Amino acid sequence: MEDSAGTQPSEQPRSTNPDLVKFARPALIAGAAVAVVCIALLVIIFFLDTFNATVYSVGGKNIQDATDEARDIRGLYTGARIGGIILLVVSLLAAAGGAVVLYLKRGTGPEDGNEGDEDVDFDDLAGR
Repeated sequence: MEDSAGTQPSEQPRSTNPDLVKFARPALIAGAAVAVVCIALLVIIFFLDTFNATVYSVGGKNIQDATDEARDIRGLYTGARIGGIILLVVSLLAAAGGAVVLYLKRGTGPEDGNEGDEDVDFDDLAGR
């Protein structure tokens, strides 16, 4: 009987923080999805601003005037624009963080992704 305090040659060292990897893929997916929605929101706001400025200028007025009405039209979507930009930056950071974690931890998991499971092929499932 041989006692050994070290790892056996057939054992592979486990990653030290598997919890971080568990949240990386959902962060990447959610960050990318929210970023796409924020970009669509910002494009819609841009077109609405352009439309409002065009409609306002049809009557011979200028959107850059110092009047209260022109100032209100210019500031109509300011809150949504700032919120969209902030959410876009946060979602891009989450997606980038998830991508970095997945990139750094690639190849450290189980070889097939089904550690301890039996390998079943088509002949086994068909009952032959």
